[in-house]
Amino acid sequence: MHSNAFLLMLFLLFQVGCSSSDSTPEDNTDDGGVTPPVVTNDVDFWLTTGNKSKLLEKQTDVLGFGTSANNYPTIEVKPGETFQDIDGFGFTLTGGSAEVINSLDASKKQALLQELFGTSESSISINYLRVSIGASDLNAAPFTYNDLADGETDLNLEQFSLEPDRAGVIAVLKDILKINPNIQILGSPWSPPVWMKDNGSFKGGELQAQYYGVYAQYFVKYIQQMKAEGITMDAITIQNEPLHDGNNPSLYMPAADQAEFIKNHLGPAFETAGIQTKIIIWDHNCDNPQYPITVLNDADANKYIDGSAFHLYSGDIKALSTVHNAFPNKNLYFTEQYTPSDGSFPGDLKWHLKNVIIGATRNWSRNALEWNLANNSEFGPHTDGGCTTCKGGLTISNSGNITRNVGYYIVGHASKFVPSGSKRIASNIAGNLQNVAFLTPDGKQVLIVVNDSEKAEFFNIKVNGKWVTSFIDGGAVATYIWK
Repeated sequence: MHSNAFLLMLFLLFQVGCSSSDSTPEDNTDDGGVTPPVVTNDVDFWLTTGNKSKLLEKQTDVLGFGTSANNYPTIEVKPGETFQDIDGFGFTLTGGSAEVINSLDASKKQALLQELFGTSESSISINYLRVSIGASDLNAAPFTYNDLADGETDLNLEQFSLEPDRAGVIAVLKDILKINPNIQILGSPWSPPVWMKDNGSFKGGELQAQYYGVYAQYFVKYIQQMKAEGITMDAITIQNEPLHDGNNPSLYMPAADQAEFIKNHLGPAFETAGIQTKIIIWDHNCDNPQYPITVLNDADANKYIDGSAFHLYSGDIKALSTVHNAFPNKNLYFTEQYTPSDGSFPGDLKWHLKNVIIGATRNWSRNALEWNLANNSEFGPHTDGGCTTCKGGLTISNSGNITRNVGYYIVGHASKFVPSGSKRIASNIAGNLQNVAFLTPDGKQVLIVVNDSEKAEFFNIKVNGKWVTSFIDGGAVATYIWK
């Protein structure tokens, strides 16, 4: 920050802080006059800048609510105007993530998990995780929980086993649950067992109709056996990216097939087994809101569906509101967005805060998840044909060095301050200051602001007729919290 801007900021903050007092200072007199009122701090805030000079760092600025007028843009927060409940913020704990986390020595691993999932001052308090049901493309190799020799089938799923994930994802989840037993967990499959598919391959193909019922029982077994491990699945999606069949693993599943599978197989199977796990549809990009709308238009499928999930590799985040407006009684979720290996810290910080954290929640999403929690220095592990450019929130080197990447700060600016059970509350967009506000269960108000411009900006945060004035650099993100 230039020195003249810094001095101006100090002057303005002092003026605003002084205005928070009910007393009016008198003019100084020859005998020393009166003591100026004490400025009290009403608002704490944490800052990350595009140049990394501040990384989720608590600031020492004194921000006191007052009524001293100025002409800066104003974000008005209205805690009495509430919207959707918030489930949480986090990442996908892929098989690759679990592998590199497990490569750390025991003490370093425990310290990292406390930092990620704990509630101390130094933690970012991740409160929502997605996991793959079977392998994703960020496993070392593809697998399901019912892999058979060519030509074999297992209609009763007698060979179903969680064993491929036991030492990886399941073990890490158990460690996480010791730290945060209330974390919410969503499961998404990348592929059914290949013997159920019409091409007999992990990559692409479609689920054969004759196996719809068996595949429904596959989900039932997964949820029941995870529960037996002490892991409660809050929700599942039917298929990760059902219209992207070029990944390894993957499956092509059009909307009509997803509706058929839910209404005649998965929904009744869950009902019979007494399973309360939420069923979420779509789990793909914002360029096709018609897919979830088509599935939800099927009344027999609709009754089993909790909501729809989205990614933003194409389309506009406002697609979530399109689906909300069509089916306001159904929930929305944002389940994946990756940061690329060749991305820039300032560019990704600004874009993801604007579109994922702020954009998704302003468009009715109950959560916001970045993609991969952790990978190694070569952006692996990944399958043959899987993503080679997906950068984790953490990079864990073979020597055990941990680097906190931009995704860590993107998520941390929300997860650290907005616990599960919070509600989104009203706030206006003021010029380049993209923002979203929340009311936490303990009555705190949280405002996340990203300066979507190249220039530094002063602005006001107004609540109940009073305001504080703050300042953030172009491209910076700040989280403000007060009660």
